This record gives sequence, C-alpha cells and structure tokens, in this order.
Amino acid sequence: MSATNLALRDTSTMIGRSVRRSTREIDTLLLSILLPVMVMALFVYVFGGAITPEGGYVDYVVPGVILLCAGYGAAQTAVAVAGDMAEGIVDRFRTLPILPSSVLVGHVVASLARNTVSTVCVVGVAYAVGFRPTAGSLEWLAAAGVVLLFVLGFSWLSVCVGLVAGSAESASGFTFFVLFLPYVSSAFVPTETMPRALHAFAEHQPVTPVIETLRGLLMGTPNDAAWLAVAWCAGLAVVGAVGAAVLFGRRGRAR
Repeated sequence: MSATNLALRDTSTMIGRSVRRSTREIDTLLLSILLPVMVMALFVYVFGGAITPEGGYVDYVVPGVILLCAGYGAAQTAVAVAGDMAEGIVDRFRTLPILPSSVLVGHVVASLARNTVSTVCVVGVAYAVGFRPTAGSLEWLAAAGVVLLFVLGFSWLSVCVGLVAGSAESASGFTFFVLFLPYVSSAFVPTETMPRALHAFAEHQPVTPVIETLRGLLMGTPNDAAWLAVAWCAGLAVVGAVGAAVLFGRRGRAR
C-alpha cells in the first residue's frame, strides 16, 4: 500500500473515531444547539421589542446566533483534544504505525461534522421564530462556506489550546472566551452603538466581519467585509494548524 493510501486510511480511521465519540457525548451536542437557541429566543422575544420596536430584529440577530453556535461548537475541540492528552490515548497512538497528524485531523473533521448538524438545527429553529432570509441557492452555499471556514479556523486554534491545557477542565475555559466574542461584535447590536473602546475591539476581532458577511449573503444588506472575513478565518486556520503541528511534535519529543 502506498504512503498516500496509508495516510488516507489512518486519517479516515481517526475521523471515524472522533465522530463516534461526538455521537456518544449527547450532552455536549445538545448544549451546542440549545444554548444558541435560548440566546436567540432571549434576544428576539425579550430584548427585540426594545431594540427594534417595529419588529424584524430576528433577521438581524440570526447570523450572530449562527456564529455563536459555530464558535462554541468549534471551541469544544479543545476539550476533546485535552481529554485525549490527559488520558494518555495519544501516547498509545504514537506507539502504533500510523500518521501522527491523523489524530488531530480527526478531531477537526469531527468538529466540522458536529457543527454542521448544530447549525442546521439552529437555522431550522430560526425559521420557526420568523427568520426570513432573501438569499438564493448561491448565497446559501457561500454562507455555508463562510461558516465552515470559520469553524475550521477556530477548530485548529482549539486544537492548540487542547494540546497545551493540562486537562479537559482547563481547556473548557477557552469555550467561554469564544462564546463571549459574539457579544462584543455586531451580532446583537450595531458596533456604532458601543462605547469607543468596545467599538474599537468589536471592529478588529474576527467575529464581526464574518457576521456582516453572513448578514450580507442571507439578508442582502450592504457588505464589504467578505475579504476580511475570509482572511481572518484562513489566517486562524493556518496559524492553528501550524501551531498544532509544532506543539504536537514537541509533546512527542518531550516524552
């Protein structure tokens, strides 16, 4: 069997392992769906009337909720990787004749699959509460691509966090950081309404341009941040993947 076929075999095996693990962690999957849905209900039904008394706030807030869901789900990768490291399963994998990077790739691909399911569920609930996008088929495909690129970037970043965290509990702190980012962005209110310091932060963090890109694709609003959104997500993916490779190699040599 050629080296390429062996690499594909090892990677597919680790992807299958990580996906099966995700299906067994029902509480994590449900939380990644229920938390964004509860946030959406809170902002639409409790705060929405005060923010936009004329209605229609649901169309504004849904792109932000989608990113909140995707970010939280991607950050859970840190917990999964840290758990593997703490349990010693990675050390056992190192003793086997498999491609070392396949372990990390498995976690990232499982994150993409898990987030696809949770995002579809959140969009379905959004339709039930009145979300009415104007996007056509191409815009929906582009929006899906942006969300997947966002998940890919934060999943690889989460892998780095999982590799340096001492335990799954420590890595879970990263999920709260990622969960916080949409609140200081254009997810729920325009950034222009924020105090100067928060406005500056909101305009120069990755979530805002991604949300504005999604909002432009789904609702047809003016948007010139698509290139910035792609640059942020691709940059996070590259930095995360390279950092994960370096950290994983160092952990192997250290042992």
